[in-house]
Amino acid sequence: MVTQKHWMRRAGYAAVAGLGFACGMLTTRSTHRSRRAALTQQHRLHFDLLCRAMNDTALAAVLDTYDSDVPLDKQRQYLFANALYINALHAHRIGALDIEELYGHLRVMCQNHIFRDYWEATRHHRASLHSSSTEAQLGRMMDRLARDLAEADTDEWWVVGEPPTP
Repeated sequence: MVTQKHWMRRAGYAAVAGLGFACGMLTTRSTHRSRRAALTQQHRLHFDLLCRAMNDTALAAVLDTYDSDVPLDKQRQYLFANALYINALHAHRIGALDIEELYGHLRVMCQNHIFRDYWEATRHHRASLHSSSTEAQLGRMMDRLARDLAEADTDEWWVVGEPPTP
């Protein structure tokens, strides 16, 4: 009888531990879903604000924080380049793109001279990011990629640079 009670007690502890683990997993998944939903909502708001600025010169002027005078048409192109870049970052953050896929998208974006101009014009914007933040790390990855592409001795741009490992 004592042995039977001991076994039941141990089984009960295991069941409680398993239940606690399952609850923890559900909470983690729920937190992950909530974070992903918040990121998606923030992305929609950012994109909406950029679209408004691209369509209204008075609003675009608010976002003119470049070090030099940038003509209005170029500002609108920069806003669109920012929208493309932020869209790729968002896809990575929510898990739609892994780091290698993000790198591939950024490599394609860098083929456009307007995007490269935008990236250079906004260098000082990224300087204010906390160095350990995901956005700062991805910005440094993008800086290396842009530099590697500029220094490449080949027309085969799709092989330039060292893709990050996951």
